[in-house]
Parts: sequence; C-alpha cells; structure tokens
Amino acid sequence: MSRKSVVAIVVFVALAVGFGMWAVTSGGRRNSPGREAPPGPTAVQDGQSPQPQDEQSRWQEQAEPYTGPLPWDGEPEVREKLAQTGATVLMAAFKATLHEPIANETYNIALAADHLAGTVVAAGEVFSQNQTIGPYSESRGYRAGPTYMGNRIVTTVGGGVCKISSLLYNVTVFSNLKVIERHPHSLTVPYVPPGQDATVFYGVKDFKFQNTSGGPVVIWARFKDDTLYMAMYGTTRPPPIRWRHEVVKRVPHWTEYRYNPALAPGERRVVMPGMDGIVVRTWIVVDGPDGPREIRMPTDYYDPSPRVIEHGKDAGSD
Repeated sequence: MSRKSVVAIVVFVALAVGFGMWAVTSGGRRNSPGREAPPGPTAVQDGQSPQPQDEQSRWQEQAEPYTGPLPWDGEPEVREKLAQTGATVLMAAFKATLHEPIANETYNIALAADHLAGTVVAAGEVFSQNQTIGPYSESRGYRAGPTYMGNRIVTTVGGGVCKISSLLYNVTVFSNLKVIERHPHSLTVPYVPPGQDATVFYGVKDFKFQNTSGGPVVIWARFKDDTLYMAMYGTTRPPPIRWRHEVVKRVPHWTEYRYNPALAPGERRVVMPGMDGIVVRTWIVVDGPDGPREIRMPTDYYDPSPRVIEHGKDAGSD
C-alpha cells in the first residue's frame, strides 16, 4: 500500500470518528475548563417545529425549485447539447449560495460543477456522483478544501464537493426521479435546509439516482458569484413538487472558549458559530390531478457542534 493510500485511510477514519461520534466524545467533557455545559436534549411533541421563525423564513424559498434565470441561458454549447440529446424540457433547477466560503472550497465546487455539466443519463440508467466527477484527488485537479472533523474544520483534498451532492439531491427530487443512495451530513449545513442535504466520500458514500423519466436526462451546473446553480433537462415535465419538514427534536449548541496567544488582551474572535443538533422528519408533496400526495422521506439526525470563541489574555492579568 502506498504512503498516499495510508494517509487517505487515516484521514477517512478521523473523519468518520469525528462526524459519527461527536455527540459521544463531547459528552464526557461537559464540565471541562473554558466550556459551558451544553443543555440536555429538548424533545417536542410530534408535529411541532421548534426552529426559530427567522430560520423557517430563511429556508422557505428552498422548499420549491428555483425558477429564475440560469447562468448558461442562451449559450450555444448548452442549446446544442440539449438539442442533440432531445432533452429540451427544463425539469427542475435549484441554487444555493455560500455566504462565507472557506479556502479552496469555491475552487473545488466550480471544478466539480464543470466536470458535471453536460452529463447525459440515459433512460433507466443509474447515475453515480463518485463515478462521474470523482475521485476527488489532486490528479483530477481538486485542491485541499474545508471538511468538518468533529468540532473543527480541517482541510482534505476535494473539500467542498458535498455542495454538488446536495444540489443533485434536490434537483433529483424536484425532477421526480428515483433516489438510489443518499447520506445526510452529521452536522447541519448552512446552504440548504436540514433534510435536503447529501454528503459523499469517495469509495464509501455516494449519491445515486435512477433516471425513471422514460427519456434521456442532461445535468448542467455552474458556480458563479458564490452561488451554485444546477438543473436537469429531459423530455417530460414533472408534476409540481415541494419539500415539507418537521423538526421533532433539538439539542442546543454550547460555547467553548480557547486561549489564542496571537490575540490582544481582551480581544475575542468567533471561529465557529455553533450549530444545534436536530432530528428532522421530511416529506415531499407531489401535486397531481387528484390533489397533493405526500411521500415520506428518511428521518435525519444531526449532531450539535459548539460555538468556539478564541480569546487573548484577560485584561489586567499578568
């Protein structure tokens, strides 16, 4: 086994432990110095949604497909590709904006979107993200980008490509195609609502869908001005589809304070905002001639992560 392979395995194990075991590892350190003890889980009755009102409003527009202009509208290359395949009907589009992208995250997203744009999925074929735009390696042009590991942000080659899988999940659902494989993140993400995200890890976790539309499907994607756009084109228009979520449990985040000698006395800096842990039930609502029909999707579980504040030497201390 090569040294690079060993490093990749070590990175994966660290990520798996960090994501999957965060709630356990944090539980034994609740009273450690410089840390506020996190409150216990807060359960609510079925059907209630305890998320704040501003959070509900923020996600409301992403419950339905994006219907605005797309960056590639009118481009000859796109028109020619769609005409050649016969996939001239816009089935669904979606977009997500990164408000505070980190390091090479935007580079990796743009590269992955370029790899994906123009992909043709034949009728009945199963699409795999990993097989289509992976492996997420330097040889494919990817760079080290941000990845969550426990309560820290680390860098791994290809960090950021989960934005591609999350948007693929949404356009697949809105296009009324069959989801074959999808994995949620261990923590909530800031660019799509809980229950609408998808993560990938090459060789371990993939996003797959089957083209059940009866004709070819063409995927197009582009990253522009910190916003990822994605669309599916086919031969038939799907029925109107929208997401519905209910948060049935919430675990509040807590705060950790860490000394940073590089900061001035009395200075503080928030390095991670903190995210609540939640359990969310999800449905998709399909409008048909006989009225709306709800389809139950998987229930997703997201761990909490702390708000991390770095501080300099306390004012007045030696």
